[in-house]
Amino acid sequence: MEHIQALSKPASTFRLPLMVAGLAALAFFSWLMNTPAGLLGKADAVGYAICHRIDGRSFHLGDRQFPLCARCTGIYLGALVGIVTLTVTGRRAGALPPWKIMAVLAGFIALMGLDGVNSYLTLFPGLPHLYEPQNWLRLITGTLNGLALAALIYPVFNQTLWRNWTNQPVLVNFRELGGLLVLAAIVIGLVLSDNPVVLYPLALLSALGVVSLLTLLDTVILLMVIRRENRVEHWTGVIIPLLAGFTLAILQIGFVDAVRFSIFHTWGGLNLLG
Repeated sequence: MEHIQALSKPASTFRLPLMVAGLAALAFFSWLMNTPAGLLGKADAVGYAICHRIDGRSFHLGDRQFPLCARCTGIYLGALVGIVTLTVTGRRAGALPPWKIMAVLAGFIALMGLDGVNSYLTLFPGLPHLYEPQNWLRLITGTLNGLALAALIYPVFNQTLWRNWTNQPVLVNFRELGGLLVLAAIVIGLVLSDNPVVLYPLALLSALGVVSLLTLLDTVILLMVIRRENRVEHWTGVIIPLLAGFTLAILQIGFVDAVRFSIFHTWGGLNLLG
């Protein structure tokens, strides 16, 4: 009898992971089969779900438009830089940064908001605006905003996921914030280099930033809804919650893709400047 129980326990243990992995694979491959061909085509489909993709407000890889507009490219590359850096540090910090750093992060968000409103006003001829928008400025303010989003979302993710999260700020001091800013400046410089050797991977990474940020957010929401917060103790336990969050992210992207394509019948960006 004990031998039978020992055999049945692993089967029940692996049932949930297999179900989640199967749903993730089904959602992902269904989305792959119904989006444009090629890696850049898939990246375009990710951008299509969250960005206007106006050609004149985007960077280009040769004659090919980036998957995301200049601002969104900055936001999601900045978010990816922040998420990867905070993950690599290894801390399970679940507290927001000190108020002085929070004020700087709020300033980053406000800067992008100001630039975004100014840029939006130029869509309507005759409306006054402060200055002529530039893609390099959209990129910079977007990247700063992306760093701020990572610093705000990542501690919430830690506090929701881990049983043994630490009540420590995700960014302890300005030196750590400065390190993120140096990395962000490198990314900005690479985007502005107009070098196709680096632009190609950056185009793909910008789309990965979208999926990564949505995955974190969806994982947090899912764990709260099903009341499974603070259950994970080791990195191996992260796989299933993240797979579930990834599945929801792909379903969201696929749903918006389908609705937008049914309306416009093209994978191209909005034509608001023509």
